[in-house]
Amino acid sequence: MALRIGIDIGSTTVKVVVLDAQNKLLFRSYERHYSKTRERTCETLRGLRGLLGGQQVQLLITGSAGLGVAKAAGLDFVQEVYATAAAVREFIPGTDAVIELGGEDAKIIFFGNTLEERMNGSCAGGTGAFIDQMATLLNVSVDELDELSLRHEKIYPIASRCGVFAKSDIQPILNQGGRKEDVAASIFQAVVDQTVAGLTQGRELKGTIVFLGGPLHFLAGLRQRFVETLHLDQDHAIFPEDGDCFAAIGAALCTEDSQPRPFEELLDLLEHAATVSTPVDTMDPLFTSQADYEAFSARHQAMAVPTVDLATYTGPAYLGIDAGSTTTKMVLIDPDCNLLYSFYHSNQGNPVSIVLPQLREIYAQCGDRVTIQGAAVTGYGEDLIKNAFSCDLGLVETVAHLNAARHFTPDVDFIIDIGGQDMKCFKIRNGAVDSILLNEACSSGCGSFIETFAKALGYTIADFSKMGLFARHPVNLGSRCTVFMNSSVKQAQKDGASVEDISAGLSISVVKNAIYKVIRAASADDLGQHIVVQGGTFLNDAVLRSFELEIGREVTRPTISGMMGAYGAALAAKDAGLTRSALLSAEALAAFTHEARPATCKLCTNHCSLTINRFDGGRKFISGNRCSRPLGQEKVDIPDLLKFKYQYLRSLQGKGEGDGSRGKIGIPFGLNMYENLPFWFTLFTTLNFEVVLSPESTRSLYLKGQQTIPSDTVCYPAKLLHGHIMALLEEGIDTIFYPCMSYNFDEHLSDNHYNCPVVAYYPDLLGVNIPALEDIKYLHPNLGLHRPKDFEKKGAQLLETEFGIPKRASVKAIRKAYAAYEDFRRLVQKKGEEYISFARETGRKILVVAGRPYHMDPEINHGINDLITSFGFVLITEDAVFQHMDKQPRRVLNQWTYHARMYNAARYVCTQPDMAFIQLVSFGCGVDAITTDELRSILEEAGELYTQLKIDDISNLGAVKIRIRSLMAALDARDARNQKGGQ
Repeated sequence: MALRIGIDIGSTTVKVVVLDAQNKLLFRSYERHYSKTRERTCETLRGLRGLLGGQQVQLLITGSAGLGVAKAAGLDFVQEVYATAAAVREFIPGTDAVIELGGEDAKIIFFGNTLEERMNGSCAGGTGAFIDQMATLLNVSVDELDELSLRHEKIYPIASRCGVFAKSDIQPILNQGGRKEDVAASIFQAVVDQTVAGLTQGRELKGTIVFLGGPLHFLAGLRQRFVETLHLDQDHAIFPEDGDCFAAIGAALCTEDSQPRPFEELLDLLEHAATVSTPVDTMDPLFTSQADYEAFSARHQAMAVPTVDLATYTGPAYLGIDAGSTTTKMVLIDPDCNLLYSFYHSNQGNPVSIVLPQLREIYAQCGDRVTIQGAAVTGYGEDLIKNAFSCDLGLVETVAHLNAARHFTPDVDFIIDIGGQDMKCFKIRNGAVDSILLNEACSSGCGSFIETFAKALGYTIADFSKMGLFARHPVNLGSRCTVFMNSSVKQAQKDGASVEDISAGLSISVVKNAIYKVIRAASADDLGQHIVVQGGTFLNDAVLRSFELEIGREVTRPTISGMMGAYGAALAAKDAGLTRSALLSAEALAAFTHEARPATCKLCTNHCSLTINRFDGGRKFISGNRCSRPLGQEKVDIPDLLKFKYQYLRSLQGKGEGDGSRGKIGIPFGLNMYENLPFWFTLFTTLNFEVVLSPESTRSLYLKGQQTIPSDTVCYPAKLLHGHIMALLEEGIDTIFYPCMSYNFDEHLSDNHYNCPVVAYYPDLLGVNIPALEDIKYLHPNLGLHRPKDFEKKGAQLLETEFGIPKRASVKAIRKAYAAYEDFRRLVQKKGEEYISFARETGRKILVVAGRPYHMDPEINHGINDLITSFGFVLITEDAVFQHMDKQPRRVLNQWTYHARMYNAARYVCTQPDMAFIQLVSFGCGVDAITTDELRSILEEAGELYTQLKIDDISNLGAVKIRIRSLMAALDARDARNQKGGQ
């Protein structure tokens, strides 16, 4: 029997194996291909001439990037799932499921009567590429990341859908002193959660599970997280010795139908494979001549800050520090705003260790000649750096960036900042930040996006960016996730596009993503007339040129584009008018020490993940808290209607006014059951049922039902329902009531009164995806409370059929339930009036938080209400004020009850000078895509501010804090303006 060659060409690596007749592995290799798939394959095969030269062999290709190579060479191909399954059945019979993680793909294969495969689609979250990206963020190699994870003490919740999410969760942990060991393990746990939640899609992972692919083969920490999460013992968690090459082994096993051919013939076919060329979609060049580029460069170089030699300068100075998400920037200026000193460096996961030596260096250069009269800090690490080094003031980064932008363009009306993995856009109106736009779903429009491709193609980011400046035919790559863009880049290469054309195309792609996906601009006028661009990505001339060409106007890019936050902080320090800074002296810095340890606050149900930072002299700074209680201070009791409603509704359980003689009935506390609970509680307790509410939502409750969730894209409030049902089942409840409801109550403010489709029919989905519900009485009928008379008939019929309750008793209870619902609605509005009166009597601002009833749940809102009241706002909700406005036509189809409430609440806020408006949106909520633009237009047309807080299952509130503080700054600026105008 001929020797058999299996080749697995994946998204990032090539695996080649050789098997003999007895399936013994004679050779194996695992190499990165850097997009040169055929070349890398041929190079490996050439190294096998000594083993295979002159022999008849059988060869089969598999892998996500293997089909094109096989077609071009005229060789046989086998789909990778079948190849993997063949190897598993041959070497590990009795396997129930395979989890395989690759460079940019992840899959689960379920074995049984038929093979069933689940694979990642639109995102590379939770794959090897994601782990690479996170290692870069921590400034460690992947091997070092693995070693760190094995020494962890706690796990933080981190999103793994995309680098931008993970970074927004990780960076505040690091910037507040979190341990890298804990973050490393948390990254691996995020991969596990993404795989289990995203790919099982409601099917349970059980039995013997085989783990394959490079990341699982090489990373012990990742293996540990899978084993612990899935509760597997060593007999049921199988990690094959050659798990990184299993698909290639499977391809070799599948060669039985392939004709043996001389090894040299097969190698020749691969080496001379014709590349099938298809037309390439190209665009106009960025620059048509060297003179064109020189004029462009001269215009932007003019936006420079004069520098003064610190070695010879004598006088006062002002320090600005920007402890950003991935980099730390420091700037020292003189009273004329000239630059005395600047510093830009990766914060390496610990900004304190970066700032400390720089402060010592600044003091050494200043000597006795220079006095630092003010020091200000901004950025993600603001609180930590301010407390560590006794800076005079901290300011929210939007204000810092506005300060700097105004220095260059006094009438700036739009600022866009593109960093490594995040993008921030600020609209400026009346001299204050009016609205903030952040990339919330994808990092494909950011600097790391280009850097990823530069590395994949073997270039530094600087060299790669310059290559695109004079490309003749930039490739139109669209604007998509890195996974899809990878395939576009590979296809463009196959079609003959040069690296120069690809470089230019990627720069244009970054810009299009920013303009059309983050800003969602219809035209350049949507941005503004006076635009300032900043952030490290705009130091790339190709990106800057692409931006100007796309919007059709010139913009301002200061030469200190990457340090604008620090420069704005230094300007704020100067404007503070201090005569001497409280900044730690050179002597104090010599004795400076810092250590950090993680802790979990147990003082309330939020269970905040704290980091306790200890400095020399007994100084201490606690971060991660959402209220003042971990700091040893009593929580400030400011009226909070979200909290009031939640506590009131949680009390609606038990026997009520009945005797509980009809037994227990379970109600899952989620989605529409929040607002409708007064109705159902009154109905069932009046009929002598004991109502058992599912427990309060927690992360661990979510994990109880995680494996029964069929869709990873549904919103977190819906995902939580699976855990609520599982908790009721574990409690032994044998009757659970959760009806489908297409319609909500009709409040006569909208064109119709639907529930959102997820809310309306999720009870049916739970019934299909949680098998244990088949063993109990699970009632999920289609009901409508919007027509009381009809419900009296249908409800009474249901209660008679299911429980034998006489119709007369049911109708009486139903009428009492309607009255209880109306009482609850009136109670909320009365409380709202009380809280508004309190705010006005005590001189506090009022924040109307608009969302859906489930946003009162602390696990869903992550304590945002505590954060809001900690800033001194009185918090009321949209359902306490919407009734003050009548029905008004909208530009969008207004057919949801909760939408109509939010629109009316926004209109009411426009009539109240002491109120501001925030909308809570759960990530993945399709119908709220309609409300956001409509609410923005209602508020902005009235000159009010619109702030949106998007939340998902991760509890980090870094971006939320920025938005609330920016709103506060804008409100203060508006008040100052109004006061000045009234004088």
